[in-house]
Amino acid sequence: MTNSNEARRPSGRSLIGPAGTTGVPQITLRSPAELADALPYMLGFHPSDSLVMVAVHGEGGRFGGRLRVGIPTAPAEWEDTARQVADCLVRGSERRGGKPDGIVVYLCQEPRGEEDGRAVMTRLRPFAQRIRLACGALDVPVLEALCLSAGRFWSYVCPDERCCPAEGSPLTPVGTSVTAAAATFAGIQIRGSLEEIERRLAPLRGAVAEEAERALDRAAAALMPRILHGATREEVGAETITLAQALMRRMVLAPPVEGGAQGDDWDDALLGHDEAASLILGLQDREVRDIAAEWMEGEEAAPALRLWRALARRCVGAYAEHAAAPLTLAGWVSWSTGDEPTARIALGLALRADSEYRFAQLLHHACNEGLDPEGLRQCLREERRRRQPRRSRSSAATRPPGRRGRTAPRRGSRRTAGTGQ
Repeated sequence: MTNSNEARRPSGRSLIGPAGTTGVPQITLRSPAELADALPYMLGFHPSDSLVMVAVHGEGGRFGGRLRVGIPTAPAEWEDTARQVADCLVRGSERRGGKPDGIVVYLCQEPRGEEDGRAVMTRLRPFAQRIRLACGALDVPVLEALCLSAGRFWSYVCPDERCCPAEGSPLTPVGTSVTAAAATFAGIQIRGSLEEIERRLAPLRGAVAEEAERALDRAAAALMPRILHGATREEVGAETITLAQALMRRMVLAPPVEGGAQGDDWDDALLGHDEAASLILGLQDREVRDIAAEWMEGEEAAPALRLWRALARRCVGAYAEHAAAPLTLAGWVSWSTGDEPTARIALGLALRADSEYRFAQLLHHACNEGLDPEGLRQCLREERRRRQPRRSRSSAATRPPGRRGRTAPRRGSRRTAGTGQ
């Protein structure tokens, strides 16, 4: 960087871990290249089609709160989006302890059609300018604004061709930088790309999705007569919890050989369409969902997360809104077990499925504010102790699923009774 540009930036920015993390190594970032390399370690994943903004505090340029949203496809939306995200980041930082002294902006998008990375950078330049103006209107300068595309990065702030050439600069290969080494030492993981994480939670497609929707139709048609003829909410809820425990146990006894998408295929094959449909509808009841949220730690957490992801993928067609419940549970388990990046993505998808889903709203806000999930875990533990009779606390029904004999894996607007908060 030239001396003039260095004067406009803090001398260095400390980064490792999410906002609020303490007791971990610190890294000083002094150039656009280092800032570009640091982005996935700040978020925990590689963002795609995303605007990312990071608050910077103090003379040393300490990183604070961060925000990620999708880049609006319509340029007409850019000005409103710029104002909203600038206000959200600045006001959120003020609530957490102090107004930022600056903001670092990232625009991440891959080329489309005949574009190359430089064309993406040029196309998004007006959006970057609107963000700079929106931040400036709040008396917070944009210290750096970078475009990341096609394996290269460009600075919208630095005019020096020696460090920020017009053709862009190549991004550092993943895992080869000082930032990567320090992040690995600190135990920070990059959990793939945003697209990869979202794909694991996305609805199934094709013939299997059609089968899943027909099963949901059958389950909904069977549930309504039961309610009309006297089946109580408590009975249906108890059946839902029993079924969920059985499916978690099945997953424990049949772990996938591989993780990622291959593991998801295995989990999908473990669930029959009809039993998955019954469980999806049962989870629309708030009290049932709250009981399911108790499986958030220890031996229960991993099979619960696998189950909630698999159920979210079965919420297809006319039942897409029903995904809010399993997506919120997946986000809660992820947050409870320390995977904040995946938690934010899952909770964001839950709100995309149902923007009024209160449980997702509360968890999303708490996670973004950097709150400790232990407070909610304590509440759920106490509720579990209160609900279960003393004589049954050590019974088989309350053990973590999977402590029984092995079984072979199986392959295989319509709101129901109850609330969807």
